Amino acid sequence: MTVDLDSLGRDSSWEGVRALVTGFGVSGFAAADTLTHLGATVIAVDEADDESLQEKAKLLGILGADVRLGSGSTDLTAEGFDLVVTSPGWPPSNPVLVGAAARSIPVWGEVELAWRLRGENPVPWLAVTGTNGKTTTVQMLVAILRADGRNAIAVGNVGTPVLEAVMNPEPFDVLAVELSSYQLHWSSSISAEASVVLNVAPDHLDWHGDLESYTADKARIYHNAQLACVYNVEDPTTERLVEEAEVVEGCRAIGFTLGLPAPGMVGLVDDVLADRAFVIGRISSAVELGTLADLASPSGVPAAPHTVANALAAAALARAHGVAPKAVRDGLRTFVPDAHRVADLGEVEGVRYVDDSKATNPHAASASLRSFDHNVWIAGGLAKGAGFDELVEAAKDQLRAVVLIGTDREIIAEALRRHAPDVPVVEVETGDTDLMDRVVEVAASLAHEGDTVLLAPGCASWDQFRNYSARGDAFASAVERLRNKS
Repeated sequence: MTVDLDSLGRDSSWEGVRALVTGFGVSGFAAADTLTHLGATVIAVDEADDESLQEKAKLLGILGADVRLGSGSTDLTAEGFDLVVTSPGWPPSNPVLVGAAARSIPVWGEVELAWRLRGENPVPWLAVTGTNGKTTTVQMLVAILRADGRNAIAVGNVGTPVLEAVMNPEPFDVLAVELSSYQLHWSSSISAEASVVLNVAPDHLDWHGDLESYTADKARIYHNAQLACVYNVEDPTTERLVEEAEVVEGCRAIGFTLGLPAPGMVGLVDDVLADRAFVIGRISSAVELGTLADLASPSGVPAAPHTVANALAAAALARAHGVAPKAVRDGLRTFVPDAHRVADLGEVEGVRYVDDSKATNPHAASASLRSFDHNVWIAGGLAKGAGFDELVEAAKDQLRAVVLIGTDREIIAEALRRHAPDVPVVEVETGDTDLMDRVVEVAASLAHEGDTVLLAPGCASWDQFRNYSARGDAFASAVERLRNKS
C-alpha cells in the first residue's frame, strides 16, 4: 500500500509508515524520536557508537524504535521504506540516499519534517543562511525579538533541532531558524515569513560537488518566502537569487548594505544603523535602529564590518516581522557573540591577539583580515576543496607575516608564493608538541607593536582539533601563557 505522506501531520497517526533515519546525531535523534512518537515504524542507523549514542538508542528502543549503531550498520538499502529522513552530514552521493531516490522514496531532512509537522496556527519562521555569519545573525535576531517581548528561540544549525522546537508543548511566538546548505538541500516545502542569504562563497564543495549546486541549495531559503527576501547589496549573487526566487505574492526584496541605504534597504548613515525599508515615507526618510557603538566589544573594540552586516540583516528580518525600532537597538546592545568569533583576547607587549577560530573557510578569514590593518595571520587545517588565491590577493597589503598549520597548509602557501611572495611564512608542523604554544610564540616573534595576531584559519579544524572551539580554546590558552611570561 502506498502511503500518502503529504496527508500526514502532527495530529495524524503515522502507523504503517516505515521510516529510515540515517544518522543518529542531534537532528537524527530528534527525527527518530518524533516519528516513533507519531506511531511510525522507525529504523535509525549510524556508523558511530559512543556512550552518548548508546544511551539515546536504549531510550528509543524502549519506545519501539530499532536503532543500529557501529561499523556496518549503514550497509543497507532504502528498499521497503516509505520515507528516509537523513542527517545533514550525509551527502547526496551516499549509496543509501542514491538508492532511495532511484526507488522514488522521499528523502527529507529533519527541517523538512519539522515544517510538515507545524500543525494549525503555525509559528512563523525567520530563516537565515549564508556561507558565513549565520549563527551570529540568528542570535542577534533572537536578542532583538526578545527585546520586543516575543518568545523566540534560535534553532536549526545553531544547535537546537527545529523539530524539537516545533513539537514543544508550549509554542513559541517565532522561530529564528539557521539553515546550512546541507539542511536546505533536503528541504522543499519551507515557506518562511522572511529569509536571508547573507553571502555566498565557495565552501563545502566536497559535499555539494560544485559552486553552482552549493548556491542553488542556498537559494532554497527564498522559495515561497511570504513577506521579505533579504539580500546583501555587496554580494550580487544574493540579489540574483532573490530575483530568481518564486515567492508569495506581495513579498518584498529588502537589501542590507554597509553604505547609504536606498529606499527599500537598511544600511549605515554615518555611524547610525538606518531603516529605509519598513517606514512610512521611506522615499525621503529613515528611522534609527541603533549605532555602531551599540555593537562594539565590551573592551571598546569597534565591531568588524561583517558583524555590522550581520546586525543589519537581523534587523531587516525583525522589522519584516513587525518588531519596533527601539527593540532592534535594545537587542543589539545586549547581544553577546559566541566564543571564537573575532574574540578580542587583549594585548601582550603592544600586540593584539584575536581568536576567530570560527572562520573555517576563506570567505570568513578574508572578512577577519579586513577588520585589522596589520596582521600576523594564523591559517590552515582542512580546506574542504577551497582555494586561497582571491583571499591572498585581496589581503596581501595587510599581512605582516603568516603562520601555517594543518594538513592543507601547502594550498595556502602556494597562494602566498603566487600573490604575496615578500610576506614571511613559517610552517609549524602538525606533529609538534604543544602546537598552539609554538604557533603563538612564532607569531609573537613576527609581530610589531600595533599589529594583530589573528587566528582566522580559513579551514576546518578536524585534522588537529576536535572542533573549531577546541582550536580557539587552545589558542586563547597559549596567548594567556605568553602573557604570563611577559
